[in-house]
Amino acid sequence: MKRNARRSASLWTAAVAFLSVGALTGCTTHTQGRAVSIYNDPFAVAGLPTTDGPTGPRPGVAAANRPVTNTDHGPVDTLATNAIDDIEGYWKTEYPKVFRGTFEPVGELVSWDSTAPRRSALQFCGDRTAGLVNAGYCVSDNTIGWDRKTMLPSMIDSFGPMAVVMVLAHEYGHAVQHHSGLATEDDPGIVREQQADCFAGAFMRYVAEDHAPHFTLNTSTGLNSVLAATVSIRDADPNDPDSVHGSAFERVTAVQIGFTDGPTACAKIDADEIEARRGGLPQAFDDPSDTGELPITADTVKEFDKALTSILPVPNEPNLSLSGSSMRCADARPTPPVSYCPTSNTIGIDLAELAKRGTPNTEPESGLPVTVTGDYTAYVLVASRYTLAVQKSHGQALSDPKTALRAACLSGVITAALGSPDRDPTHGDFVLSPGDLDEAVSALLSDGLAASDVDGRTVPSGFSRVDAFRAGVLGGENACANRYS
Repeated sequence: MKRNARRSASLWTAAVAFLSVGALTGCTTHTQGRAVSIYNDPFAVAGLPTTDGPTGPRPGVAAANRPVTNTDHGPVDTLATNAIDDIEGYWKTEYPKVFRGTFEPVGELVSWDSTAPRRSALQFCGDRTAGLVNAGYCVSDNTIGWDRKTMLPSMIDSFGPMAVVMVLAHEYGHAVQHHSGLATEDDPGIVREQQADCFAGAFMRYVAEDHAPHFTLNTSTGLNSVLAATVSIRDADPNDPDSVHGSAFERVTAVQIGFTDGPTACAKIDADEIEARRGGLPQAFDDPSDTGELPITADTVKEFDKALTSILPVPNEPNLSLSGSSMRCADARPTPPVSYCPTSNTIGIDLAELAKRGTPNTEPESGLPVTVTGDYTAYVLVASRYTLAVQKSHGQALSDPKTALRAACLSGVITAALGSPDRDPTHGDFVLSPGDLDEAVSALLSDGLAASDVDGRTVPSGFSRVDAFRAGVLGGENACANRYS
């Protein structure tokens, strides 16, 4: 966020029944001859039920029997080998549905210890593996390899074993690209990476549907962690010329496309599709020294409030109080650090706590960052409470699951509008910065307060919360109305 110049939300349980309809994409099912949107049930995750069962390796299942070059036969290599085995099983079935020809598996799996001395390090794809903290697919010899000592253990420690499965599903996506001719080294890097993220998302749905022999994935905390891992390994510096994997928003979007619509949709991702998704959203800083961070102060919050009322005007603008978020309110509970009271039509803010929420996190000394925070972590929460006033003006309920998803969606509408280069600064002198979307996505996955109703309750699926926000960013206010009315 720039000028032109923690509390966790509580969860509803899926046993509570709320009914409504909505649609953004063409994803529907049919009930007694009537088309029903996959968004009809706010507790569903791209048409799947929200589950909170086991996530990770299935107990008691025999390990895959396939060779791995340089393996230490330890648990990390076993996890990775089982993942590759399940991924290949998936593609043996799906490949002929999407591409011409027959599926060709990777020729070799390679494991290495990135901490090993250079003299004893092996080569992977022409590079010495000493210090190579990575996993990858090598086009020249059709191999997939991974660092069993640092890279994969860091993923496991931060996000659980399914993060490793996700990474390897991404790398296998590159193998599918190569063999199918879908993408080559001459295609833009962002196209290749978005397709691979999408293919990984399609495979993760296969796991969530309980088809994978070695793994299970629940669609609440399990899927949330997989998406959080995707956020963590985003391109953190948009001005780096080697940043070709995409922002967290872009990476999660690609995963969600695959999870929702399958590998056929992934094959349709190209440079034009990505550019259309990017629209007017900021992709890089004009000044490489710019951090995009704007302090959370009384003045900046008031200016942000001016932008909100300009983007989504309501007949009766809510009052803004900076005297705290624990207001006495007859029809809502406090949701610190920002609350909305329908009775008084007031947004109450605990400025000090909001500023803490908007403090950028620092990179950990070891491992991967579990969350991505910054100023927009705070501002998007203010936006979400303002959207409750918008919903009130439309005569919509303020205390049910659809309220929460509308809050996320309308916050996405606001976010996209802040990215417009044509905004009049006299209507709130704010400009979206690269990285702001990533901060919003991370917040939606971590606690979901920006996707909660007037009492701070949210839906269990971070996937659904981010998907609602994404719908608002990319589809506008009409998308929110169609999905969550």
